[in-house]
Amino acid sequence: MLNKFRPRRSVLMAMGALALSAALPLQAQDVGDWPNKPIHLIVPYAPGGATDVTARIVSHRLGERLGQSVVVENRGGANGTIGTSAVARAKPDGYTLLLNTAGAQTLSPLLYDTADYDGLDSFEPVSLIARLSFVLVTHPSVPANTVQELVSLIKKTPNDFSISSGSAIMGLMNEHFKSIIGAPEVVNAQYRGTGPQLTAVVSGEVQMTFDPFHGMAMIEAGRVKPLAVLSDKRSSVLPDVPTMKEAGIEGMDFTSWAALLAPKGTPQPIVDKLYTELKAVLEMPEVREQLENIDYEVVGSTPQELAETIKNDTARWAEIIKTSPYKPS
Repeated sequence: MLNKFRPRRSVLMAMGALALSAALPLQAQDVGDWPNKPIHLIVPYAPGGATDVTARIVSHRLGERLGQSVVVENRGGANGTIGTSAVARAKPDGYTLLLNTAGAQTLSPLLYDTADYDGLDSFEPVSLIARLSFVLVTHPSVPANTVQELVSLIKKTPNDFSISSGSAIMGLMNEHFKSIIGAPEVVNAQYRGTGPQLTAVVSGEVQMTFDPFHGMAMIEAGRVKPLAVLSDKRSSVLPDVPTMKEAGIEGMDFTSWAALLAPKGTPQPIVDKLYTELKAVLEMPEVREQLENIDYEVVGSTPQELAETIKNDTARWAEIIKTSPYKPS
């Protein structure tokens, strides 16, 4: 008797199909017609820096492929945490994106209370756009043409030397370098931004810095002197300059990066489309040339690869912070 009251399998399947068909229009409206208005790409730094330049190189082409404008917005301040926090809190609908660096994404959450976000758990990684290296430069008046000559000078009179930093990542790199060469007395001079950081060397206010290849014009003009790059291989734009490892300094293989991310909870189809279209943009010869001209190594990683990069970088900075005397200003 009870069997006649039990819904038949065919009836259950029909009911399930009806429910699914009712849900599809909503799903199509949420994802299928995206984007149907301009997208805001937040850069958590001031205009003119490497991150801003990267955003402007990529945004126009990405907008063309998506069929909507991608508008770059600079929300600088607090070592990148203001703009990054804003994206972490934004509605996850694909209309607010973040173009960020290793510093604000992986280091700032370890150093600053203002970073009310987690570098990985608060975001949906889209793609690692490119990696960038640093170059150790000195004022031309410093009588050293190699890293070893510079280290010898520093060890003789460490109080006569200072090294500028324009961000937390630079400050930690400076302290790490001082620790490796055994010269804690060298002043770690903190500035607000990598532009002022380089200007301090050009003017002779400090003797050296690790420049993120902003200063190629200054290098070419002879206003600063390059001694070594911090990547694991030589730079294509400075092929005659050795790596730090080649120069005899281990443990200074630092690179930063630029990456595209979205707020946590952004629908996976949107993340996938962003990745696909960004990858196509990064394969354009003119885009690659523009990025390579500022010594960016174009990557175009998958979302999963970017997530692994964020995880690994966060762990490395956490270890460095444990033993570093660096205190952010």
